[in-house]
Amino acid sequence: MTRTPTNRPGALIALIAIQALSAGFFLWDVLGDAMPEGMRALANLHIAIEALAAFGLILAVIFETRYLMRLLRRKAHLERQVSIAAGAFHDIMQDHFSAWGLTPAEEDVAMFTIKGFSIAEIADMRGSAQGTVKSQLNAIYRKAGVNGRGGLLGLLIDGLLEAPLVFPQDKTTQQPA
Repeated sequence: MTRTPTNRPGALIALIAIQALSAGFFLWDVLGDAMPEGMRALANLHIAIEALAAFGLILAVIFETRYLMRLLRRKAHLERQVSIAAGAFHDIMQDHFSAWGLTPAEEDVAMFTIKGFSIAEIADMRGSAQGTVKSQLNAIYRKAGVNGRGGLLGLLIDGLLEAPLVFPQDKTTQQPA
């Protein structure tokens, strides 16, 4: 089993915080070195390079923070869209299951099949024999008018692609552009 990365930006936030502290230190050091001489201190190559590094680090922290916020907003938007699509897909499946007249057991088997489980896995999860699951799958395919798992999934995805997007917060229909 592979591990998936976490969805939390904590490590990136920590790195940005370290950069911000470093920028603050460099800025404090530059100001401390330049105070006695004022603007003439920038003629000293060492102080000028430190000042440029501090300025560059500050700009990087600002850029990274803004970019991280943009990525987090985009992620939230995509998660909302996936949630809407998942809800619409579930509704389409239920509508098809009702139209086909599937029994509750056939609905369960159809759901597991759509999720990609094998006949043996479905039988194990449902506590039934593999022959029973095969029989139920054949009934599902016959009622749906398809030849197999791919046809069943294709039929349901076609229904999803034809459905308008409905946003749960205001129930308005989004027309394609």
